[in-house]
Amino acid sequence: MKNKTEKNFMKRQNILIPILSIALSLVVAAIILLILGKNPLSAFYNLLQGVGLAPKARYAGGKSMVTDFADFLNALTPMIFASLAVMVALKGGLFNIGVSGQMLVAGFITTVLIGYSDLNAVIAKPLVIILGFIVGAIVGGLIGFLKYKFNINEVVSSIMLNYIAQYIIAFFINTKYVDPVSRQSKNISQSARLTLMNMRIGGFKINIPLAIILAIITVIVIKFIMDKTVMGFEIKSVGAGKEASRYMGINVGKKTLQTMFISGGLAGIAGVTYFLGYYGSIRPNVLPAVGFDAIAVCLLGNSNPVGIVFASFIINLISEGGNYMSSQAGVDREISAVITGLILLFSACGAYFKYKLNNREKAVIKESANKEEENA
Repeated sequence: MKNKTEKNFMKRQNILIPILSIALSLVVAAIILLILGKNPLSAFYNLLQGVGLAPKARYAGGKSMVTDFADFLNALTPMIFASLAVMVALKGGLFNIGVSGQMLVAGFITTVLIGYSDLNAVIAKPLVIILGFIVGAIVGGLIGFLKYKFNINEVVSSIMLNYIAQYIIAFFINTKYVDPVSRQSKNISQSARLTLMNMRIGGFKINIPLAIILAIITVIVIKFIMDKTVMGFEIKSVGAGKEASRYMGINVGKKTLQTMFISGGLAGIAGVTYFLGYYGSIRPNVLPAVGFDAIAVCLLGNSNPVGIVFASFIINLISEGGNYMSSQAGVDREISAVITGLILLFSACGAYFKYKLNNREKAVIKESANKEEENA
């Protein structure tokens, strides 16, 4: 009975702590907006309007709440994959801070090999996903190999590879693939793009993100692997304690490689859904912020695949709705980044919140036991 009570309490904690983190961040953000002389409720409503969750006062031709929400889902897709990449690494006791670099490498190589090819959509679109996973997995696997073979900290190698990827790819874009007008890489073919652009449906021009369904399927698959398979158990075991895992007969080095291979592969899919989906080109010398925001999402989602979906929704709502909030409420665009940062800050305080909730639960249980003794 006690174990069941503790299990239920842990489930409540997994829900309460993220809600508390979001609530506290919004309260602090509201105070900041008040100091700036703005109405917090109006500003937060603007966030909802910006992503199609609330109606705007007026729309341009071919636009509506539906088109805004479709654009929001388009931006949400790479965030889910990137957050899953961070989560898998964390479960294995690793911190993959190189998700942005893995996204960039996968996006660039896939763009060059498939995005600029003459392949038809039936062949090109699946190949984009497959190649994206493979390239990301190779980069992630390299980080895992350096960790296993030479005990090089994955944070250090990830950061270094981020810079290497950023500048090498910028060189190739600027010298071989640059668009002279936009100064970004040339646009990919529509047959290779993972977003159906400007589709006419009911008089609206909708950008349909094809990979959002794959993202939801991947969430289910990753949760199943982590919760129900031997591989998932071994990855979590290594993450919980390497020495104990060795004692159990688990090959720690192999699991480190496997963890980073999967994490990198998911980051690779995030990269192709970002550069060959949400965007149709690559901006040189810039790492995608999605890879870093994914850390906040993973923390907020308690490193749980299902929690990550909801956390991705919240973080993307703030980041994508920020432009509209800025234009309507008259606040700087950076305010949305401040809110995201506050969520990350309070999410990092999750251990403290858990400590306080545990103490409160123990006090309640003790008080209940004392009452039972008095009644007896």
